Amino acid sequence: MTQLLEADAGFAELEQYRTELRGFCYRMLGSVFDADDAVQETMVKAWQARDGFEGRSSVRSWLYRIATNTCLDALRSRSRRALPMDLSSPVPATTAPGDPLPEATWIEPVPNGDVVRPEADPASKAVFHDSVRLAFVAALQHLPARQRAVLILREVLAWQASEVAELLETSVASVNSLLQRARATLAAAGIDEGDPVQPLGDADRALLARYVRAFEAYDIPALVALLHEDASISMPPLALWLKGRQDLHDWYLGFGAGCAGSVLVPVEANGAPAFAQYKPSPDGGLASWSIQVLELSAGQLVHVHHFLGPALFARFGLPQRIPAPGV
Repeated sequence: MTQLLEADAGFAELEQYRTELRGFCYRMLGSVFDADDAVQETMVKAWQARDGFEGRSSVRSWLYRIATNTCLDALRSRSRRALPMDLSSPVPATTAPGDPLPEATWIEPVPNGDVVRPEADPASKAVFHDSVRLAFVAALQHLPARQRAVLILREVLAWQASEVAELLETSVASVNSLLQRARATLAAAGIDEGDPVQPLGDADRALLARYVRAFEAYDIPALVALLHEDASISMPPLALWLKGRQDLHDWYLGFGAGCAGSVLVPVEANGAPAFAQYKPSPDGGLASWSIQVLELSAGQLVHVHHFLGPALFARFGLPQRIPAPGV
């Protein structure tokens, strides 16, 4: 009985770090499902090696060491994940959707609750939400794996250079060099990793309410009026993306016309406004279609990411089908 209680206590001590480790691995790998696998592998390795843990560092630092090495190993055998805007130029509205690219091509959205604990203080939540926004996660994928790890540990998690050096079994000078190169790479790509996401104000919430009304009514003139003149949309795993009000207007009424009659359900993803889109099904009712993650700026919508696929709905704890309104 004593051994069972000790085992339970040991599991609990490790499990308390699962959420933040998932956030770290998600930033490293760009996939919530890959992050799950990496965290589970970390927990298994830690449990198997628990008798050899000598307490020279905290349990948290020890777990991050295992998680970092797990992610570095995983990244050796795969290409970087991306958003469609990273891979090609925008296309006109007359472009057919084409075939989906493999899942491993794309960055995936992550539920907010998967990367920040509900009981975290507001300041911690703000930091975590800023650092899982899609643009930042996409930017991280441009970095070599060790630079990526250093940037996350130093800039996001606020570790000391000496702590990171110990974790990576290198010198403080090497850590500082990796961080400088990571910052330079992001700057050269025109990305400011320190640009925070602003909290939604009343005007933003009103804008989102108008977006939902226009999309559900499929009132395209009203929908397009909410968009910045250079607004864009993307639809992973489809490679195409579109930019500009006119092309979006024509897309919504052309290849996108099947979205008429959709219902949007609010969700929380990547620290940004998001909705689960259910589209009319030929079999009746509404079927899962996309997780929409919206980017807002200066009172307008600047980008709508439509992540297609039923697996994401399950990840967000959502059903695959819902009744049609009024049924």
